[in-house]
Amino acid sequence: MNKAVTLALPSKGAIAEPTLNFLKDCGLRVDKPNQRQYTGSISILPDVTVLFQRATDVLYKVIEGNVHIGITGYDIVSENRHADVVIVHESLGYGHCSLVVAVPEFWADVNNMADILDVSLDFRERKQRNIRIATKYPFLVRQFLQQKGIHYFTLVKAEGAIEAAPSLGYADFIIDLTQTGTTLRENHLKTIPDGTILKSQACLIANKRILQTDAGLLGTVRSLLEYIDAAQHGRSYVQIAANVEGESPQDVARKVASNLITRGLQGPTVSPIFGLTGSNDNWFTVNIIIRSSDLLAAVEHLRVIGGTQTIVTPVKYIFMEQSESFDRLREIVLED
Repeated sequence: MNKAVTLALPSKGAIAEPTLNFLKDCGLRVDKPNQRQYTGSISILPDVTVLFQRATDVLYKVIEGNVHIGITGYDIVSENRHADVVIVHESLGYGHCSLVVAVPEFWADVNNMADILDVSLDFRERKQRNIRIATKYPFLVRQFLQQKGIHYFTLVKAEGAIEAAPSLGYADFIIDLTQTGTTLRENHLKTIPDGTILKSQACLIANKRILQTDAGLLGTVRSLLEYIDAAQHGRSYVQIAANVEGESPQDVARKVASNLITRGLQGPTVSPIFGLTGSNDNWFTVNIIIRSSDLLAAVEHLRVIGGTQTIVTPVKYIFMEQSESFDRLREIVLED
């Protein structure tokens, strides 16, 4: 029997609204009767209760076990690693950003991490101090710098917008998240090409310990993951219906399948067209599911084999044999 599951979502910040849009596109519309309330529901999944929290607190609630699953940024999970937290789906497809090294533009001779190593040694020798780096990600930054052989540094804890730290004088450069780099450029900072520490986006996490203790929770989590996986598969495909002339259904199928692109997921479906005057006896309707990126090439092939009146329909869901995300979660939960 399925058990009640609490899903934590970001209440504010860059991924708050995109998260609601993402779930809505998956057929999982979140209902929040009152904007001041911190709870909501998903009508299609009555066993799921939604709790709105700050993106960082989503992770903490999952760690504490007060929340079973949650959506937050991959950067937050990576910075605050915990044995009880498992990443169910690390790439939900939105909230993209990167944790990057950004130095003042007037550091003209600093263009890679090897140059920053030289700067750190120069600061140590000439100024008798470490380079100061403003960041909100001390764990990831310390790990990255040490991998690059940089040991003489001091991390400055920063809150809010830290792009102004170098100009205000309390840091020499910064390591922070960026989406487009516009804010960095506006503050006269430049990114280091080999200074990308992490590429992040929204991810789905769960409390491994709690799921291990109650198998009934997995049933509800599976329902959620089935919709997410099916919707994500669906976004990559379209359905094509075209009328093709041929001697027989087998003849038309061979023509369509002669191109790898138009073979579809398992091959074309071919149906006869029954004309009112009897003149359409040699015409058939072909239905195939193809990747969206192959659409124009598929249409061209259908034209070459005599296809016409091609109709393209978006695919909302593709439910595969199994939910890949749920299978991965189940393996993690049951591994101990």
